[in-house]
Amino acid sequence: MKISSLELNNFMLFDRLSLRWSPKINIISGENSTGKTTLIKAMYAALKGVSEGRLDRMTKEEIEGGLVKKLQGVFRPDDDKIGRLASRGSGGSRASLSLCIGAEDSVSVGFSSRQDRHADVSVNIGVSEDGMAPYFPVYIPPKEMISATEHFQSLYETYHIDFEEMYYDLTKLLDRPLKKGGNTEQQNSVIESFGRIINGSIVQRDKKFYLKMKGKGEFEMGLVSEGYRKLATIIYLISSGSLNENSILFWDEPETNMNPMMIKPIAEAVAKLAEMGVQVFITTHDYFVQQSFNLLSAYPPAGSAPADIKFISLYKEDGQLCFEEGRTVSELNHNSIMEEFDNLYDREQELIYGN
Repeated sequence: MKISSLELNNFMLFDRLSLRWSPKINIISGENSTGKTTLIKAMYAALKGVSEGRLDRMTKEEIEGGLVKKLQGVFRPDDDKIGRLASRGSGGSRASLSLCIGAEDSVSVGFSSRQDRHADVSVNIGVSEDGMAPYFPVYIPPKEMISATEHFQSLYETYHIDFEEMYYDLTKLLDRPLKKGGNTEQQNSVIESFGRIINGSIVQRDKKFYLKMKGKGEFEMGLVSEGYRKLATIIYLISSGSLNENSILFWDEPETNMNPMMIKPIAEAVAKLAEMGVQVFITTHDYFVQQSFNLLSAYPPAGSAPADIKFISLYKEDGQLCFEEGRTVSELNHNSIMEEFDNLYDREQELIYGN
């Protein structure tokens, strides 16, 4: 079950937006304050809000409460007033978020700017045999959490900590033990792809994580670079079963604290993750991230079909947020990453050769 479309109306920065997604990989770019992170947080909150309990045993009021609570935790509006997520136009406005999953399932949330802790909710999901939603959303934020897993969960549950709930959710996933039985051949292939980048494997003991590097021994995760910690997070999530064929991965700015030379193998490993069945959403400001995925889509190996990647560019025009989409970067007329890359090249030429 993959997200097929998203519609937002008067939601945060967006007056109106309707997007269709690739079931494999989606790359979202744009300048600051164009709503990249808002998109993936909205989808994550809607999915996570209905995937944390047994839908077959929950009342409509309980489902509504779970969705509202997740939106509050993910976006953290002042005083938990969900109405603050509606567009701040003059007078009252009504916001809505609608998500289609697969061909038939859907989740919709609507509320006015004057509402605090109530929303109109419509959930149409065919549950699995265990009564749960048949998909598993995972959010990886810009800041790594694998080095803080040991204590963060209990602190978050006891104190008011100024972290969005995705961080807490991620530490709960990292707290899971390894699943019984061996990995599939496809899972091992993805784990090996990420493992080659960091030249090692991940060990967990008593909620503490270590990077076991070939020929060098084990290193506490806090002593490892933050870029390696992010990749270690993905490796463990696959090993514990949290990233599987039913998972939807939201990865916010993977380039943060990542050396550019690591981006190409990361893109190739993410492509393998998508082939394993994981739907991937990535937000980025980075030329290397965007172009590495573009090369996978535009120049597939001989005899292979192009990778199923969709590029979304968000931009502002006449004060409105707009978007473009394409199967390659060259299909985007508005691309803030390439525009700044070209501007930098032009400035360099002027400095070298003069006017």
